[in-house]
Amino acid sequence: MSSLAELRRPRVAAQNRKLRHLRGISLRNLCLSVESSDERLEAEKHLQVLHHLPSAEEAASPSAKQRHETRHFTLRQLVDASLGDVFFSLHLDDHVEPFYVSEMRQRSANFDFRFFDLTLQPPVVSRSSHVIVRVWSTTPDRPEWVFVLEHVVHLRRLNFIRSLVGRRFPPNALVFHLDDGLYSLDFAAEIADAKQAPAVASSSYGSLMKLANLEASIRDALETRDDLLSHIEAVLAQSPPDATDAAREDVARAEKYVAKQRRAIRQAESRRHQLRTSLAARRAAIVRGREAQASAEADMAARRDGLAADKTLLDRTADQIHGQRRRICSDLADIFPITPERDAAPLSFRICNLPLPNSRYDATTADEDVLSAALGLAALLARHLQLYLSYPLPYPLCPYGSRSLARDDISHLPDSSAQPRREFPLYLPRGGSTTGQWRFEYGWFLLNKDIEALCASQGLRVVDIRHSLPNLKYLLYVCSAGSRDLPERHRGGVKGLWAGSLRGMVRAVGSEDDATSAAHSSWDDALSDGKLTLRTDGLREDVAG
Repeated sequence: MSSLAELRRPRVAAQNRKLRHLRGISLRNLCLSVESSDERLEAEKHLQVLHHLPSAEEAASPSAKQRHETRHFTLRQLVDASLGDVFFSLHLDDHVEPFYVSEMRQRSANFDFRFFDLTLQPPVVSRSSHVIVRVWSTTPDRPEWVFVLEHVVHLRRLNFIRSLVGRRFPPNALVFHLDDGLYSLDFAAEIADAKQAPAVASSSYGSLMKLANLEASIRDALETRDDLLSHIEAVLAQSPPDATDAAREDVARAEKYVAKQRRAIRQAESRRHQLRTSLAARRAAIVRGREAQASAEADMAARRDGLAADKTLLDRTADQIHGQRRRICSDLADIFPITPERDAAPLSFRICNLPLPNSRYDATTADEDVLSAALGLAALLARHLQLYLSYPLPYPLCPYGSRSLARDDISHLPDSSAQPRREFPLYLPRGGSTTGQWRFEYGWFLLNKDIEALCASQGLRVVDIRHSLPNLKYLLYVCSAGSRDLPERHRGGVKGLWAGSLRGMVRAVGSEDDATSAAHSSWDDALSDGKLTLRTDGLREDVAG
């Protein structure tokens, strides 16, 4: 209960107070002995007397320091004597065992213990009107517990007090907290005047007696239940335990464990079989690998002798290929002479005495036939270079003289038709069509990209891909350059090729005798009439003879 409770009268009459109405107990002004209390009061009286304040010299003297330390030690002993750790116990009559023991409160002189509920106690406790309170305490200098006090309290003799504020409690004073307020034996009762209120009808005597009889019946039923429970427990304790159910549970548990272990054994055996099969397969693979390794080592040992000769042959063949490429590029440079153009802009060249401007040109002044023929010669030269340099062009070229074409099979063309035209002309269109002009410029661009790819295959960097003839001349110059002499042409050259092709044609025409005579006659005619003329800058080379 709070000490600031509102002023009021007790709700429960004194003759009706029972232990079930008790909620808590407080202890005020702990005193372990009467002598110590008298000494403490005497010390308080001395402390209230005014003392002379010593000067600085007197306070610094050893005797003043000693008196101060002695007084401080005495006060500390008095304080320690009045403080301690406390708990209490509640007893009924002279029973040794308490029916309630409080918690322990530490290092204080005034204690407010935790509230409790005695309504759940047996009727002999909850209906009792008196109780024995025993208080126990201990101090730091005495570790053992000391019996402080014992009060036999009759709840009917308790006096109602309004509040704990402004009261001077005697040593070891007990304050009882009941449902309707604070009670004590050390103070007179303070009961306020009853408020004038009209009478209210309450329960009749018969109703109260019925309620009492009902409560007694419930108590008897609870006591009977407790007797039956104790009797049943006694019978069960005397009869031997039946271990059948426990044994069945143990057997079922053992069977489950055995089944689990059998499954684990089967899985382990299956795993062991798989591992054995895997190990056998691996051992066989290791044996086959060692055999293959031994065979490869024997083969390597047998071929190691010829490796040096193969390397020498490879180097000689690569040198011969390089020499033949130099000779072919030199021949191509002679067959397709690329010469600078006089009295023209820088980097203006002619191919076979036909001027070919760079990608930027004046379409109004350019000769369509000359420009188309020059582009056809450049496409033919690029196509030959891809064969001799063993580097395929990304955009195939179809050299048809002044009607050459370039094909783009890579790019995504913006054409609405299902199969867009991928051949782009290398000649100027007739009639000045815008689409034709665009296709011609794109075809020229593809030719320049092919020339750039050929230069890149030989490790050359092109400054501007729009310079078609300068890039071709640069490529031919680099591919034909070298410190050694050019190798000679193989005997039989073009004549042998023509003879072999004509003999094949003759064999496929007539019978054996007629075919032979016809072949000889056609061969003679072909040798006399079949002349391949390659036009260069004023140079004619008679290939047939």
